[in-house]
Order: sequence, then C-alpha cells, then structure tokens
Amino acid sequence: MTQQLPPRAVKRERAGVRIGTLAGEVGLNPKTIRYYEEIGLLSPPQRTRSGYRLYDATARDQLRFIAKAKLVGLSLAEIGAILALWRDNASPCAHLVAIIDRKLAALDQQLRALGEVRQELAALREEASGGPNGAGTFCRAIEHHERRA
Repeated sequence: MTQQLPPRAVKRERAGVRIGTLAGEVGLNPKTIRYYEEIGLLSPPQRTRSGYRLYDATARDQLRFIAKAKLVGLSLAEIGAILALWRDNASPCAHLVAIIDRKLAALDQQLRALGEVRQELAALREEASGGPNGAGTFCRAIEHHERRA
C-alpha cells in the first residue's frame, strides 16, 4: 500500500521549499546552496512574490548529487561540467569516465611517488639505527645518506 502525503505536504512539494528547509533536508548550509546557485551548479529557483527562493525536487536531487560527487573527489568544476551535460540532455557518463581515468592516473603517480619516499625513509632509518653514526655535524645518517635509485 502506498503512503499518501498529507494535502499540505503535496502542496508544499508542488510549490517548492524554501532554502532553510532544503538545507536541512540535504544537510547543507543555506550559504552553500546560494553559492552553488551563484556559480551555476544549481539553476536559479523560482521566487515568491516576496522574493523567497522556492526549490523543487530537481534542486534537491542535484544537491544530493553534488554532495556525493564531492565525496568521491570530484571538483566543483568537474561537477559543473557533468551537470551542464545533464541539463543539455546529453549523457554525462562518458565525460565522467574520462574524469575518473585522469584522477586514477594522477593517484597512481602519487602512490608511486609515496612508495619511493617510503623506501627512502626505510633505508635512512636502517642507516640511522645501525649503531653509532660517527662524526657528523647534525646526524651522520642524513649527511652521508646516498639516495637509492
């Protein structure tokens, strides 16, 4: 059995919700929502006669998408490009795959660099803990350490 919304909630859903309500629903600060609107991530909402913003279910879905995309490491610019494709009724999936491929390549490079630093530190630790280090101004293990290729 489907649960029906009370008439007031149905009317609210059709009319939209104000920014404070939307912020609470999606777990964002109202300033963040206004910022996303300002930079074009979120389409400008309808306004009441008194100027209050009214956001619909699409805005709520977009904000949830933005939050999830940020969690997986996408920048606001990358998210904006995906949303622009979506707004143009183009499938953003191929674009997303290209973004992910670039991010994976950069991450692989960082991991390689971190692995090299780790090896270097492990070698230095071995040298430094191998007993008296002899003469040196500061620490002979660092001063006389040869970087391993």
